[in-house]
This record gives sequence, structure tokens and C-alpha cells, in this order.
Amino acid sequence: MEDEPPPQGVSAKALEATLLSALKMLDVGKWPIFSLCSPEHIKLIRQACVFGSAGNEVLYATENDEVFVLGMNCSGCLGTGDMQSTIIPRRLDSLCGKKIACLSYGSGPHVVLATEEGEVYTWGHNAYSQLGNGTTNHGSIPCQVSTNLVNKKVIEVACGSHHSMVLTSDGEVYTWGYNNSGQVGSGSTANQTIPRRVTGCLQNKIVVNIACGQMCSMAVVENGEVYVWGYNGNGQLGLGSSGNQPTPCRIAALQGIRVQRVACGYAHTLVLTDEGQIYAWGANSYGQLGTGNKSNQSYPTTVVVDKDRVVEIAACHSAHTSAAKTQSGQVYMWGQCRGQSVAIPHLTHFTCTDDVFACFATPAVMWRLLSVEPDDHLTVAQSLKKEFDNPETADLKFLVDGKYIHVHKVLLKIRCEHFRSVLNNDDEIIEMSAFSYPVYRAFLEYLYTDNIRLPPEDAIGLLDLATLYRENRLKKLCQQTIKQSICEENAIALLSAAVKYEAQDLEEFCFRFCINHLTVVTQTQGFADMDHDLLKNFISKASRVGAFRN
Repeated sequence: MEDEPPPQGVSAKALEATLLSALKMLDVGKWPIFSLCSPEHIKLIRQACVFGSAGNEVLYATENDEVFVLGMNCSGCLGTGDMQSTIIPRRLDSLCGKKIACLSYGSGPHVVLATEEGEVYTWGHNAYSQLGNGTTNHGSIPCQVSTNLVNKKVIEVACGSHHSMVLTSDGEVYTWGYNNSGQVGSGSTANQTIPRRVTGCLQNKIVVNIACGQMCSMAVVENGEVYVWGYNGNGQLGLGSSGNQPTPCRIAALQGIRVQRVACGYAHTLVLTDEGQIYAWGANSYGQLGTGNKSNQSYPTTVVVDKDRVVEIAACHSAHTSAAKTQSGQVYMWGQCRGQSVAIPHLTHFTCTDDVFACFATPAVMWRLLSVEPDDHLTVAQSLKKEFDNPETADLKFLVDGKYIHVHKVLLKIRCEHFRSVLNNDDEIIEMSAFSYPVYRAFLEYLYTDNIRLPPEDAIGLLDLATLYRENRLKKLCQQTIKQSICEENAIALLSAAVKYEAQDLEEFCFRFCINHLTVVTQTQGFADMDHDLLKNFISKASRVGAFRN
């Protein structure tokens, strides 16, 4: 049995206007606590986090970077300097003007917040030194944590029930607080009163993502390995055992699988791989592993979410609920759902994973800081993006497959070396036949936006263009997009394209995918039609990594 959390007391213009209006206001209506705020005030909200043992506290920031709090104020977690509950939003002057980058909270509750400048502030419950200020006195106002974090820029924060963890921009992890099960990773079980760097197996690793369960900690490093430490009574560390781990240990069962993100529930863990697959392990009394039963798992187990690629996973250390969003935008949930058990991923009508926790989880808290950017003022980048394919301001047209794409010569020359050498001032129309309309349009739009928008199946053509024009960053973006479309049927074709265009990252990704799905891949038509030299190299490389070992 897993432990329960400790109780705590239309026209195009009209459509565009509608979309902009939606962007300007954060949708917080599904969380009951916001019924205490006036509609006029809600319209100003740009960031928000509902937290606490029953979703009875909230912190939010407005469009002018003012910070407000509201709710029960257990253990001084509102940061107002007292322990008084409030049904009227109160301003936190000490945080106003500081742009919030990320926020997490514990069960006490205590709050850990990082600003865009990388500063860390904590307040609230502190009986286990989870505020990192060297004491066990509750903190009723936000105070900056500076010990051992001077000259460090914090980019991510995570809290367990009573311990805290932060990730710096140089890939280092620091922890402090409750350590009865080794969750701060120091090698002992003594509480840690100030931030100290987690070393051991992480000493020479660059960490890219962190997460906390109630009494355990997780870190993903840049090569996709996952390291875990802390409480393991429900197998939530994924090590194949139930013994606690006082220092970071790599999950050996994920060998050869490259993890991108990790998310922790109360006593279960989810990871998302670079192939868009989910693995889960740990406590399962509510079906939160999505395996179809309620048996705990101490090894990573595949979670099947339809046939679509997963792009986001969500869990919260105060709940037994799991959620995921697919590439096509569908949102699934499983685990505890209003007290009931959902043992396999269930398709919801939601468009974001946040709504799963607002409507189904117990307590109804946010699994992350909700954030939206204001759209009233256009930055330089936004202004340029708006002018792409605008015939009213353009001075050059590309004719591709009988369609025009309107652009600006000066921007093309600034952004692309190829155009600096080929564009003439008297050019008005340029016909392009070497590439398809979707590919060339995506390329020109990339010059305006720094991003690419096209289906993964068309990205190989864009990869060809990027190679020809020597656009290295575009080449990297193409590889990321192509990865999203990989399956057993096209893996060899994508591997061949990666070799042809010297896309080394994509080549390695496709090779690993083929090895992980070797039986099916070798039975496809693509494998049968494989170029002789490519086949020879593939077999040689596969042999070296032990793919044909009995």
C-alpha cells in the first residue's frame, strides 16, 4: 500500500481577434478559488499556480508583473508576512516587478520560485529546512536563497513533500530539506538545511530536467539517461527493487532509450522518450501507471496511448493522476479520477493537460505554473513574423508550383547568405522549381520566424534545401521535425535520407530506432529495398552494438 499525503487543514479578422483575446487571458475558470476574483482582475492574469493540500491557495502575476496571492495561507505559504487567510487578493510587494520563470510547492506547503534572472525565493512551511535558509523557522515572506547559489542561474525548480531541488543553467542540481529516505541525494539521511550540489554519479553530467515525487528525486541528463534517488517503497525509482537510494543511481532498465522529460506523481513516475513513448513505474493502486491493472511496478513499463506520438506528460507529487498530450493535440488521463480508478489511458475532451488536474485530480492543484504572454505589444520578432507573405509591404515574389509567396529582399539578405549572393535589386518575381511549394514556403517563413511549420513528411525536402543552402540551424530543426514521424515502415527511408544529407543527429536517432524495433523493421519493404552500401554499414554497426546477440 502506498502512503497517503499527510492531511492539511466568421471572418478571418474576427477569428484572429478571437484568438488574440484568448491569448490575452489565462483560462483559470476551472479552479474554484478564482471565483473569489473579479472578472476584471482575472483578465489581467498572465501566470498562475493553484497549490496547497486542497487547492485552497493561489499565486498569480498580472500583465504588469504585479504578484498577488489568495487563500487559506497554511504555514504562511501565501508569503504575506502573517498566517491570515484572505478572500481578497493581496499583493506581494517583494516579488512585484520580478518576472517569474518557474514555481513549485511542497505539502506543508512551502513554495520555491525562480525568476527569469535565475534568483530563487522560498517561503512557507519549514519544519524540515525545506526553505534552504539554514533554519527550521516557517517563512511568512519570500526570502532569496543565496547560499551556494551565488553566481548560479536557476532555470528549473521542483519540490517533494518537504524537500526542494533546483537546476542551474550549467546543468548542476542542488537540493535541501527533508532527507529521511535519502531524497536530497547526499548519501545520508540527515536533513539538509542549505542548498548543496548533488554529486556522485551526477558529478560530471549535465542535467536538463528535474522532478520530485513525495520523497524521491529524479534527474534527466543531456544524453537521455535518468538518475534517481530517495524513497523507493513502491518501486518509484524504477530500479527493480523497493530499497531506498541515498545517492543518484542510473536506471539501467532504460539503457538504449533516450528520455527527454520526467514527471513524478505522489509515488509513481512517468518519462517521455525522444520517440514520443511513455514509460511508467511505481505505485499503481489507482491505475496511475496506465497498465490496465493496479499492481505496482518497480521496472519501467510501456504505456500505450493510442498510436499517436506523445509530446507532453504530466503528473503532480500531491496526486495519483497521470496525463499526456499527443502530437495531434488529444489529451489522455489515467489514475485517480475524482476518487475513482482509471487503469488505462482515457481520451478526454480537454485540449491541455492542465484541465485534467483542474477537473479530475484530488486535490485540484496545478502541476506546473500556467503562463501566457501578453499580445498587446509586438516585439521586433513578432512584427517580422506578421509581415511574412504580406503583399502590401513585400517587394519580391517567389513563384512556386503556380503560387506566389511575398517576401522582403532586405530581410532575406540579412537572414540568409544564399540570398545575399543571388538577389538583385531589380528582381520582382523569382520562379523556383527545385523545391515544392510547402517546402519553399516553410523555408521562407523560417527566415521570418526562426521556426518551421510543415508536416514531418515534408521535412526531408526542407532538409535537402537546408543542406544545399548551408543553413545549419535549419538543418537541426528539420531533424527534430523528421524524428516526430518515424515508424517501423519509414525508419530505413529516414535513415537513408539522414546519411544522404549528412544529418548525423538524425542518423543516430534513426539507427537507434531501427535497433529498438529490429524485428519489425527488417520485415519492411524499405529494408528489402535498402541501398547495398547502406545495408552493409547498417549490419556492421548493428553488430558492434550487439543487436544480433542471442
